[in-house]
Amino acid sequence: MAKINWKPGNMIYPLPAALISCGSTPEEYNLITVSWLGTICTDPPMCYISVRPSRHSSGIIKRTGEFVINLTTQSMAEVTDWCGVKSGRDLDKFKESGLTPLPATVVKCPIVAESPISIECKVIEVKELGTHDMFIANVVNIIADDRYIDPETGAMSLESAGLMAYSHGNYYGMGKKIGKFGWSVMKEKTKKRIKDKG
Repeated sequence: MAKINWKPGNMIYPLPAALISCGSTPEEYNLITVSWLGTICTDPPMCYISVRPSRHSSGIIKRTGEFVINLTTQSMAEVTDWCGVKSGRDLDKFKESGLTPLPATVVKCPIVAESPISIECKVIEVKELGTHDMFIANVVNIIADDRYIDPETGAMSLESAGLMAYSHGNYYGMGKKIGKFGWSVMKEKTKKRIKDKG
C-alpha cells in the first residue's frame, strides 16, 4: 500500500448533513443544508456553521444573529439535499419541501419538526474566511424529540434515530455502534479484574 500527496482540501469526513433554519418572521423563514459545522466549546456551549456569503441564508443570519442547527435522518435525505440546491430567494422552502416549521424556545427562527434534535444558536462573531463566512455562536437551547430520551435516566440516545452523515459529496446512514467514550480503558480494567480474580 502506497501513500500519495493530494491537493489541499476539506477532507475531514464524515460530517453531519444539517438543515439550518433561519429568519425572524414566517415570511422570511428559510432552510439551508450545511455540513461545514461543528463543536467549539463545552462550557459555555458553542458551535459554528460556515456559509457562503452569496447564499440567501447568510444575509438573514447576519441580520438576525440567530439560527437553528437541525440534525437530519436517513428518511430526510432527499429533502435535505433539495434544500441545499434550491434557493430561498426563489421559493418558500418549508412550503415546497413539506417540512414543518415549529416555534423555537429562545430564538425567533423556527425549528424543523421532523428533526430529532434542534440546536438553537445566537451568533457572537462572524469571521470572513475566503469562500465562507464562519458564524460562531452560543448554544442557547436544545429541543429534542422525546422518543430519544430515556425517561428514567434523562440520557439522550440517538442510535435509533437513523442520523445521516455527509462525506465527500455523498450522503450516508450512520453505521452500527462500535464502542463509547472511554470503552478502551474500561476493557482494560475488566481484563485486569478477571486476571486478578483468576
